[in-house]
Amino acid sequence: MREQYMRKGEGFIICYSITDRRSFDEVVAYKKLISRVRCRDDIPIIIAANKCDLEDRRKVSHEEGMALARQLGCPFYETSAVLRKCVDDVFQGLVREIRRKELEIQEAQEKQSRQEKRLRRMRLFLRTFNFFHKLRSRRN
Repeated sequence: MREQYMRKGEGFIICYSITDRRSFDEVVAYKKLISRVRCRDDIPIIIAANKCDLEDRRKVSHEEGMALARQLGCPFYETSAVLRKCVDDVFQGLVREIRRKELEIQEAQEKQSRQEKRLRRMRLFLRTFNFFHKLRSRRN
């Protein structure tokens, strides 16, 4: 079931609890699973450290979360669902990442299209050149 929604999703939020080291340790496994299911490493993903309202029970430091997100190439947010702290920022950040990726894909497709047009023109030029070269050779 989990892999099915991973195939369809345009972007993902991987959450862990700052009060649960094990949930933090699973972030890399989830990132790898998403990449494996999608057969790509460049899927928009946000890392969200939740429960920042429980600072006195913190088991994972802010710096550890930032370092992991940096290592995985993902934006990082600390959130509190209870206080609604940064929750909207996470979703807005994911939408930005999805749009950025879509723009990259669109630009790559446009570049490829321009290259294909140049290649077609070059082939047409070469066929025309060869045609006239053969005509000239027959006349001589």
